[in-house]
Amino acid sequence: MKNNKLLMIMVMMIVAITLVGAIALVVVMKFTGEEGTKEPTIDEVLEASVDIPQVTANLASDNYIRISFKIQTESKKAKEELEKRDFQVKNLIIQELAEMNAEDIQGKEGQIKLQEDLKNKINGLMQEGKIIKVYITESLLQ
Repeated sequence: MKNNKLLMIMVMMIVAITLVGAIALVVVMKFTGEEGTKEPTIDEVLEASVDIPQVTANLASDNYIRISFKIQTESKKAKEELEKRDFQVKNLIIQELAEMNAEDIQGKEGQIKLQEDLKNKINGLMQEGKIIKVYITESLLQ
């Protein structure tokens, strides 16, 4: 009888300690998680972004496109590198567009795919940072 009482007290203490630990873990994760997911302000985005002026390229389907981009980098240092690599970026854009048909670029899905492809290829060039997002700021397909 005495052993059962002692065993129950030990089990209750272990459960209480586990609950307190779990609650403490949740509280710590809640407060530290908010800082990591903070979105940059529009001013911070603009400070780390590079404009790619209008590029005209022939498509594989005998159409042509005039298109402009804004590329968001992760930092000012990455922005400076991207500005120096503008000729390489334009070359990548022209090469990517030359492989596409007019149907590939039309519509939301086509534009999103182009943005993701360019982001991945430009990130392959970057050494001092990375590209966060590629935005299409102007597009004329003929």
